Amino acid sequence: MSKLKNWKQIKGPKGKWLTGNLNDFQQDPLHFLTELSIEYGEVAKFRLGPFQKVYHVSNPNLIKEILVTKQNKFTKSKDLNVLKDVVGEGLLTSEKDFHMKQRRLIQPAFKKSHITNYAHDMIDVTTDYISHWEENREYQMAQEMMNITLGIITKTMFSMSFQEGSDVIGTPIESFMKLAIKRMRSIVPLPLWLPTKNNLLYKKSILKLEQVLGNIIEQRKKSGEKLDDLLGMLMEARSEVDGLGMSDKQLKDELMTIFLAGHETTANALTWCLFLLTQNPHVVKKLNEEIDLVIGDRNVVPDDYMKLHYTQNIIWETLRLYPPAYVIGRQVDEDVEVGDYLFQKGEMILISSYVLQRDPTYFEQPLSFMPERFENEMVKSLPPYAYFPFGGGPRVCIGNHFAIMEAVLVLACICQKYNLALAPHHHEVKPQPLITLRPKRGINIVLTKK
Repeated sequence: MSKLKNWKQIKGPKGKWLTGNLNDFQQDPLHFLTELSIEYGEVAKFRLGPFQKVYHVSNPNLIKEILVTKQNKFTKSKDLNVLKDVVGEGLLTSEKDFHMKQRRLIQPAFKKSHITNYAHDMIDVTTDYISHWEENREYQMAQEMMNITLGIITKTMFSMSFQEGSDVIGTPIESFMKLAIKRMRSIVPLPLWLPTKNNLLYKKSILKLEQVLGNIIEQRKKSGEKLDDLLGMLMEARSEVDGLGMSDKQLKDELMTIFLAGHETTANALTWCLFLLTQNPHVVKKLNEEIDLVIGDRNVVPDDYMKLHYTQNIIWETLRLYPPAYVIGRQVDEDVEVGDYLFQKGEMILISSYVLQRDPTYFEQPLSFMPERFENEMVKSLPPYAYFPFGGGPRVCIGNHFAIMEAVLVLACICQKYNLALAPHHHEVKPQPLITLRPKRGINIVLTKK
């Protein structure tokens, strides 16, 4: 790397002497990053606390370098280390060679042929759950969608019934997530050995999760059952290099990673989708027409997925406006040249799909909900990484096909049976950027049967 090159200067808001831009970032990260992009362009710098330099990158070509061509110069951002407390060295947090080895081991479980087998469970869980909904009653859809996706992941992963999965693992997961967010947002998380109330609760929730998964794995081994669920496939997975499978510890880490990443994200996408449908009756009309044409009065079946083109586009457009994984963080592992910029070891880079996917440079009427924009392979006309709801490069979400199929089939099951309306006197709907992008205070919807 040339020492003589004139690197482009990077500008950004000054911030306060000690905390930098931390307060503005914490108050509303989506607004803060959007304004950075508008005011300072493709790369902007700011500071979190006294020492942490951060760069917000919003140019698709530069993003491709960071996530793909020069991805080996970066590691995951340090704030994800909080999740290591529970997911250990799972795919979400592991790095470099170990990450690639694990990904190769797990990838076969997410082949399209296997995902199609899971489609039956997706439909069965959803159909059973929504059959208990009562007409003209107000439902908190964020919670309802979380329940459905929790039921689907426990069924496809562990062959558990909805209630069993919810009781055994759903409650400690929710407890852990709330406490993890607090730790991630803290400038200096208190060491876990300090016996504070939050630390004790946090450690208790982690211990509970570890015990639950350990018991599930142990019971499966003792039973000798060979089930065609995700647990069964991961237990059978063998490396092509040395023929070895995963240790119990690694198996536990990967199961927890898939579980954490695999139900909250899809639940949030579906919640945003249902909200957007209540605001766009013309979209609902086209959706209903497609469901009537493809499915009619019979039950939804896995083969419907490939025929529900407009329904798929509704999900893709929801992910454009409200990507659950709304920001990607990378730590610079060694000095690296990206485009005409130099980033130095220890600095942090943030990339926001939320910001870029609402950029008028790439999307007409970027704030409008227009599933039609995804017709005729529109995405292929965009620069790579102008639209990237599942990340990209070697760390692209391993469950992306699973998630899209799940969201489409759940949406079809719901909209075949029910009309949706936002509850009267609804609070203002705002995104809440936690670990994933949730609607603040949820979405309350009144259902009527068709």
